[in-house]
Amino acid sequence: MLTLTNICRLPTKLRRRARRRRMATLWFLALLTLVVFLPVYAVYKPPTILLRHLARRWPDVLWQVDGLPADRRVVALTIDDAPSDQTPEILRLLREHGARATFFVIGGQVEEDGGRRRDVLRQIVREGHELGNHAMHDEAARSLNPAELEEQILHVQELLRDAYADSDGDTTTTTTTTTTTTTTTTTTTTQRYQYYRPGSGFFTDSMRKLVARLGYRLVLGSIYPHDAQITNWRLNARHILSMLKPGRIVICHDRRSWTVPMLTKVLPEAKRRGYRFVTVTELLLEAEEVLGDT
Repeated sequence: MLTLTNICRLPTKLRRRARRRRMATLWFLALLTLVVFLPVYAVYKPPTILLRHLARRWPDVLWQVDGLPADRRVVALTIDDAPSDQTPEILRLLREHGARATFFVIGGQVEEDGGRRRDVLRQIVREGHELGNHAMHDEAARSLNPAELEEQILHVQELLRDAYADSDGDTTTTTTTTTTTTTTTTTTTTQRYQYYRPGSGFFTDSMRKLVARLGYRLVLGSIYPHDAQITNWRLNARHILSMLKPGRIVICHDRRSWTVPMLTKVLPEAKRRGYRFVTVTELLLEAEEVLGDT
């Protein structure tokens, strides 16, 4: 029976019901945010546990080198989409800060400007850096069939071999000096390792088999500021610096006007923290020295 007391209680019950609905809505929105943004954040800043899982799942793919002690502050710097009009300025910065890098070369860009960019490849090698294979065009490698991809890799391979062969009698010797050790490494035209990085960073099982058959190691990385899409150099620099750890591999891009200011910030700050930027080969040699075969 509807009484005066029951009538007075109705607003309270309605308020409680509305409060429960609001709480349920908030919990739903919070859960939705986690479901949507957590995977995005994990891609942008992959946690160590994810990187180790990827390394176990695909051990033939190089993501980073685990196990280096804290006092071995070496990080491989890799630069995709070389060469370009930006490359000489990038080389100047690397030289200025005593850093070295592995440049992943797009063959089609080498053959632009009437082949004058072949000289840029030779300069990269002469200055103690190394070259990796990024196929012929800036495109998703997984969209190519195996025959197309093999043809592109082999074409770029010849460009890289020519660059090494034309640089100071086929041999480049570089010396790295730290406070504790001096390491000399020699890079020859016939490299100890050949590296391939797929366009857009995605690979397939058939691609892995092809790359291995051609004598390459597939290299990705563990620090990627997504600078191919994000044009804010300050944000990209903060991203790299926030994720520096011994053994990691940085991915950044040539051919972007914001790369030079980003490196202008990253290189001296990383050096101040005691880090050395090295080539992929130098990182692997450092790991062999400390950990044995990687």
